Amino acid sequence: MSDLREDSGAQQVYSPPALFAPSAFRGLARHKLRRSPPAGDLDASLPPDVGDHDLNAGQTVPALYDGPPRRAAVLVPAVARDEGTTVLLTQRTEHLSAHPGQIAFPGGKIEGTDATPLAAALRETREEIGIPADAIDPLGYLDLYQTGTGFRIVPVVAMIEPGYDLEIDENEVAAVFEVPLAFLMSPTNHQRHSRELFGRTRHFYAMPYEENFIWGATAGIIRNLYNRVYG
Repeated sequence: MSDLREDSGAQQVYSPPALFAPSAFRGLARHKLRRSPPAGDLDASLPPDVGDHDLNAGQTVPALYDGPPRRAAVLVPAVARDEGTTVLLTQRTEHLSAHPGQIAFPGGKIEGTDATPLAAALRETREEIGIPADAIDPLGYLDLYQTGTGFRIVPVVAMIEPGYDLEIDENEVAAVFEVPLAFLMSPTNHQRHSRELFGRTRHFYAMPYEENFIWGATAGIIRNLYNRVYG
């Protein structure tokens, strides 16, 4: 892997970014990602591949949702920038009932009208930030991610060309920003944090970038992208 350089803080990124050029990422992703959604998406009797429980061995995920698993899909949008691939993320508005104010990927619940998880991810992306399906090139799927709030998430990795126009749904999305893929794929930036939840100490990944605190399920999905493509 390419050499590391240290930035002005404690974080590190890979440089030069040859492995993170759009053509390189596209090729690696098509080769290493799942070609179809994980089977556990439709069969809830199958355990999830990864999830909020990964850093909490021996603990059950606290029951924040009393009901059957909720199917969801998110788009992991890689932007093909000349200076290196970036990943597009959103910040959810504070009044939402699920994960208010958190950094997230475009996405949401898989509705009955969605033929596939990919269809759901594309629909939600169009509804939340206005990028149409014909501007998105799907590359493959990550592993099924289970959250403590009852969601079983199918992450769809895709490439988007620069020059897209945003139409933000201000009811759901407070901000949209990009993070260099080189930063997110550097394991030195995969911090481990913890907090008290239901009387137990829960551990989770966090990847603070500038003023944005990327953590929880979003950071866990990014960690899975690293393990699948670059790990």
